[in-house]
Amino acid sequence: MPNKLHVRKGDRVLILSGKDKGRKSRVITAFPRKNKVLVEGVNMVKKHARPTQKVPQGGIRETEAPIYASKVMVICPSCQKPTRLARRELSDGKMARACKKCGELIGK
Repeated sequence: MPNKLHVRKGDRVLILSGKDKGRKSRVITAFPRKNKVLVEGVNMVKKHARPTQKVPQGGIRETEAPIYASKVMVICPSCQKPTRLARRELSDGKMARACKKCGELIGK
């Protein structure tokens, strides 16, 4: 059974630790089984690529590497502040994420 992450693909997040601490960016992909997320422009690593038919010149390319989900905090779209998330029950019985600071629902 995969873990439940507090962040989802497309969320704006604040990086809490590491060399990119304080940087705001967007989540590209979430990996719930590994408890990691891929964040745009954060934790860049260099990969050595062998020449192929698609990339005939090969060389060194930079790409993002996953970071632990606990190292990011969601930024509320309405109040623009980094916040922890609350769970709210909607009228149809489903659970939704909400900002703890302003109370607005985050991403429906």
